[in-house]
Amino acid sequence: MLDLVGKRYFWFLLSLAIILPGLGSLAINGLQLGIDFTGGTLWEIEVEPGTSSIAIQNVIEEQGYTGTRVQESDDNQMLIRMDEIQQGSPEKAEIDAALQAEIGSYTELQLQSVGPTLGTEIRNRAGIAILLASIGVLLYIAYAFRKTQNSFLYGSCAIIAMLHDIALVVGIFSILGWIAQVEVDALFVTAILTLIGFSVHDTIVVFDRVRENLRLRAGDRYEDIVNYSIVQTIPRSINTTLTTLFTLLALYLFGGATIQYFILALIIGIVAGTYSSIFNAAQILVVWENREIHDFFNRLLGRPQTHEQPDEPDDDYDELEVPAR
Repeated sequence: MLDLVGKRYFWFLLSLAIILPGLGSLAINGLQLGIDFTGGTLWEIEVEPGTSSIAIQNVIEEQGYTGTRVQESDDNQMLIRMDEIQQGSPEKAEIDAALQAEIGSYTELQLQSVGPTLGTEIRNRAGIAILLASIGVLLYIAYAFRKTQNSFLYGSCAIIAMLHDIALVVGIFSILGWIAQVEVDALFVTAILTLIGFSVHDTIVVFDRVRENLRLRAGDRYEDIVNYSIVQTIPRSINTTLTTLFTLLALYLFGGATIQYFILALIIGIVAGTYSSIFNAAQILVVWENREIHDFFNRLLGRPQTHEQPDEPDDDYDELEVPAR
């Protein structure tokens, strides 16, 4: 049988190596916030074949809208992100006239404007939504595993794994924003909240199997029980992830530019969630139950190690219903 728990510190180091570059980019560069958070205008137009996005950007900036970004998409469509401008305003009419003089006729598909005050409110509410979701996850798992030896430990491990997944997705988008000017918007927050649900669901599946095997294999070492539980759940986790990824890849390839980065965030998050539930959350249970963190700090401080064995788990377990995926 695979000894995944025995290599737990390798998995921890691997996770650290994966998320550190993104966290470094986040600390230095931050995220490229879209108009949903900063305020501004998203203008989508359809142009004649061969029209240059640089020519459109130059025309708009000549009208005083510096910092404008123009992204080419499929079927001769251009996504223009610029400072706030209102439909029917004299400024909009001047830009229309200048663009027609430079690139010829074009068709306006949509124009959406968000004021800076609304953008700030959306950003604040997004942060509150993620915080409340995290607290809800902790309380739910603590309640669901209330008959175990340490119910809040299970919830805390699930939160740590969830934060790992969020850090990975946010870090990658920070790097993409630095390299390719990829922006995050309200859809990105939706992707993060979806990721929280997927990550926690995967972790609960593993934890529930651990709890069941604690009852069935009460004489085994705790880390052997956790390892056995992980090996049992790996096929289900991988199969569920693959079927989800096939659908998301189809949407990423054929869904259009407006949802492309939303789908990309989901793809990264779902892969990370499957990894963290197996190689992080369950492994942290073993580290805590074996008092390895406690002994580590004892060694740093020169104190004797206790080598105390954890108490025997309670045989009275409630059944946790895990929805079929």
